[in-house]
Amino acid sequence: MGHGGNVLDELMTDHREVEEFFGRIEACPKGEKDRKIYADQATMELVRHSVAEEAYLYPAVREHLAHGDELADKETEDHSKAEQIMKDLESHDADDPEFDRLIGALMSEIRAHIAEEEEILFPMLRSACTPETLNDLGDKVRRAKKVAPTRPHPSAPDTPPADKIVAPGLGLVDRLRDTLTGRGKHD
Repeated sequence: MGHGGNVLDELMTDHREVEEFFGRIEACPKGEKDRKIYADQATMELVRHSVAEEAYLYPAVREHLAHGDELADKETEDHSKAEQIMKDLESHDADDPEFDRLIGALMSEIRAHIAEEEEILFPMLRSACTPETLNDLGDKVRRAKKVAPTRPHPSAPDTPPADKIVAPGLGLVDRLRDTLTGRGKHD
C-alpha cells in the first residue's frame, strides 16, 4: 500500500499485489486454511483500492473523459458486485464449499475489472490528463488508502462527498477489528 508515482502506476501496482494473493490462493489445496488468510489479505487490499478509486479516480474520469459519467458508473457498479462477493466471503471458512465458489467468482470479477481498467480506462486517462494531474491523483489515492476501510461495506456511500466523510471512520473501526482478531495475518 502506497507505492509512489502517478495514479495509474499506483493502481497497477495494487492490481499486481491482488493478483499475487489470488495466485497464492490458487496454489493452496482446497480447504487449506491459508486460502482464507490470503482471501482476507486480498479483500483488505481490494477494499482500500476501491475506496480510493471511487473517491479520486472516478471523479477524474467524469471530469476528463468523454462519456466519463458512463465509464465511472460502470466501474462503480463493478466495485459494488465485487464488494458484495467479498462481504459474502467473510462468513465462510476455507473448508466450506461456498468459499471456493465465492473466491472463484471474486477472482473472475476482479480480473475482468483489472483488464478493463488497464486496457481501456488507464490509457484514456493517460492521454487526457497532464502528468501533474496524474501525479496529484496518485498522492490523493495513497492518502485515501491509508485511512480507507479494510472490510467490505456494501451499503456505505460510494460517491463523493459522502464516501470521503464515511470512509475514514469505517477504516478506523475496521483496522481496530483487524488488529484485535488478527485478520489477514499468519499464525
